[in-house]
Amino acid sequence: MREAYFYCCVRCKLRFPALEKRDFCPSCGEKLQLRAKRPLELDNYERTIRRIQPPCVAVLENIRSAWNVGSMLRTGEAAGFSHFFLCGITPTPQNPKVIKTALGAERVLSWSYVPDALQEIQSLKKRDFFLLALETEGSLLWHPGLSLPEKPLAIIVGNELCGVDPEVLELCDLTIRLPMRGAKCSLNVSVAFGVIALWLSTLRK
Repeated sequence: MREAYFYCCVRCKLRFPALEKRDFCPSCGEKLQLRAKRPLELDNYERTIRRIQPPCVAVLENIRSAWNVGSMLRTGEAAGFSHFFLCGITPTPQNPKVIKTALGAERVLSWSYVPDALQEIQSLKKRDFFLLALETEGSLLWHPGLSLPEKPLAIIVGNELCGVDPEVLELCDLTIRLPMRGAKCSLNVSVAFGVIALWLSTLRK
């Protein structure tokens, strides 16, 4: 069982955790006091993975940031998604930055690279997937009570600056946006995806 150690510096009062035992403060170099420690739950790759049914897949359309891609892979795996389609300029798990934020999810989650997201969306449409786009403009305001049909579902998230390709949006069955109380009109794409992914996980078996 791995442990986390919680330290406090006797001089500068910096309080921080570490995954290994330490003697001296990383800020001022003074001696540390160990204030607490706790066991950490570890990933269990032998555990039976429960995928959402009917299945949910994600289409990441021209996501720029490898960090965001890794974060969405990690969230999607935890939420029970079946597959990720990484499209256009979206980095794949061959990129070390994706691996850094996916934290092992890329090893147990099915994914494929597709140059043209529109072609994949057309294919999913023919396979009777319900196509749900996450956007900021001209879309339905999401709320937890929103109902969806009991059929395979694909959630489409687009480029951080430009959004989802208009031709892709035309094929979607529903486009939703998250409610914003502040001045910003949107969340980080991986955060927004996380909200909807975990909501879908609670809606389905």
